[in-house]
Amino acid sequence: MYAFPRFTADDPRHAIDLVRDHPFALVVSAPGGVPVATHAPVIVEDPARVGDTFEGTTLLGHLARVNPHWREMESSPEALLIFSGPHGYVSPSMHGADPSVPTWDYAAVHLNGTIELITGEEGLLDVVERTVAFMETPRSPGWTPSERSREVFRSIAGGVVAFRFHVREQRSIFKLSQDRISPWDRIHAAFSEGPDANPELAELMCRIGDPQEGERA
Repeated sequence: MYAFPRFTADDPRHAIDLVRDHPFALVVSAPGGVPVATHAPVIVEDPARVGDTFEGTTLLGHLARVNPHWREMESSPEALLIFSGPHGYVSPSMHGADPSVPTWDYAAVHLNGTIELITGEEGLLDVVERTVAFMETPRSPGWTPSERSREVFRSIAGGVVAFRFHVREQRSIFKLSQDRISPWDRIHAAFSEGPDANPELAELMCRIGDPQEGERA
């Protein structure tokens, strides 16, 4: 991914937050030069080790064993994880400027690295339970698996393959109309409410993309 310099987040933690808030990743590898992609839940293995970047850290994920992609990961461990954040089409009608052209606002984090398969039952169950715990933590009420539920996990463990992803390189982009200083507030308002409402994108624009934030600080 080409990371446009003008669309780099002012705080490196924004990329960390995006991965945490959007854990359903696209896992891409190219065994034999042919790209293969799988959508899978991926979480950070040890959040305490993550500073301003994921580089040098590890993530955990899992996918169905019937998916042949995991065998290709085994023979070709180089992979790319893509985490996509909120996005939306920006119509010239949103800001009323003339001349103007449409564009797209979006946020994404790409992580390059290698995959290490986790094939043992205990390791696999650990990844699944960690993933469940991560997803349940913000819920109210949250769900904690009972012993009976854990027995079900164990009975279906053979149908899942887990993996550890070792991050080598991180790239991110947060294109949030920072280059449209005059109509930024109108674009933000359009995403905040009305027929084009996209509350998550509007909130991200406030946190990261407001071109006047520096002036107000």
